[in-house]
Amino acid sequence: MAETKRDYYEVLGVEKTADEAALKKAYRALAKKYHPDMNPGDAEAEKKFKEASEAYAVLSDPEKRRQYDQFGHAAFEGGAGAGGFGGFDFGGSDFTDIFGDLFGDLFGGGRRSGAANNGPMKGSNVRTSVRITFEEAVFGCEKEIELTVKEECKTCNGSGAKPGTSPITCTKCGGKGQVVFSQQSFFGTVRNVQTCPDCQGKGKVIKDKCSDCRGTGYIPMKKRFAVDIPAGIDNGQCKRLSGQGEPGINGGPRGDVLVEVIVGRHPIFQRQETNIFSTVPVSFAVAALGGEIVIDTVDGKVIYEVKAGTQTDTRIRLKGKGVPSLRNKDVRGDQYVTLVVQVPDKLSHEAKELLQKFDAANDDSLNAAKRYQDSKNKEKDKDKDDSKKKKKLF
Repeated sequence: MAETKRDYYEVLGVEKTADEAALKKAYRALAKKYHPDMNPGDAEAEKKFKEASEAYAVLSDPEKRRQYDQFGHAAFEGGAGAGGFGGFDFGGSDFTDIFGDLFGDLFGGGRRSGAANNGPMKGSNVRTSVRITFEEAVFGCEKEIELTVKEECKTCNGSGAKPGTSPITCTKCGGKGQVVFSQQSFFGTVRNVQTCPDCQGKGKVIKDKCSDCRGTGYIPMKKRFAVDIPAGIDNGQCKRLSGQGEPGINGGPRGDVLVEVIVGRHPIFQRQETNIFSTVPVSFAVAALGGEIVIDTVDGKVIYEVKAGTQTDTRIRLKGKGVPSLRNKDVRGDQYVTLVVQVPDKLSHEAKELLQKFDAANDDSLNAAKRYQDSKNKEKDKDKDDSKKKKKLF
């Protein structure tokens, strides 16, 4: 009954000033939420779905909306038609468009409109990989790869048809590449458009296929490509070869070849973005007295002056000895070198005496520890002597 119905604007959750776009958006959200196909066996969801559909049918029609705004639900009492829910006529509402979109959301299909989808489309991309050394990644190089890609069949010149024949217009779609079919819904008949299953959207079919390419128009062939690897490329980055991938559809351009670069490990260097890190051993004498050491870089060996008193794990910076930037190969990062002081584990008798003299002259911590231990031993000896004297006294 009319008096039991909720206000249509309240049902859709919109203001009375809502425009057509707002009405459609609100209804699509409710229809998707309460559609019977999404809520099988749920009577309450079906009721709400019908309620929202009735509200949208009225408010989306300018004339019916005007009547509803003036008279409310009473404007449609008394049976305004045989179709629809509760005797309501939905014939004037735009459910074909909105449900084409809705079914696409629900089932992953989608409603297509406008021209047939048989226009030119870009071909698929082809992915491969190439291995390079650490130095090749730093300075760039050129590599050659071999791929199997599709090339136009020379027998049929890419038509896919047997020589002397040609593709014919698809009889199912009439060359449009799409077919229209009707589907019954709660609102009557809904028109849907899908890609033609016979010609796959091309609009033409091949009766007599080429024996070499089997009607595809292409033959797999091995091809060699020269890949220019730019200086500064990092592990996992890709080099794109435009227009070298799979052929396009219906005259569309070819796809691309994406070459992933795999950089090998280096025994000395480690990379972080454009900086290089390495470790260099330094003798105890050089660390203490200072002197020159040789450091390996990607540009070759360099001589570095170590300051006297250098401690282990000291990090120094070699400016501009890192990796070039991909954007500008003339801009390079730095190399950071960690100096590790080497302590000898085997010493000759003469070397030991010299180190002992060195410790005595510098009064270092080891010598201080030895003196501390000697003083402790003297205190223990004194305590023993005092104990002996007490025993004799008693």
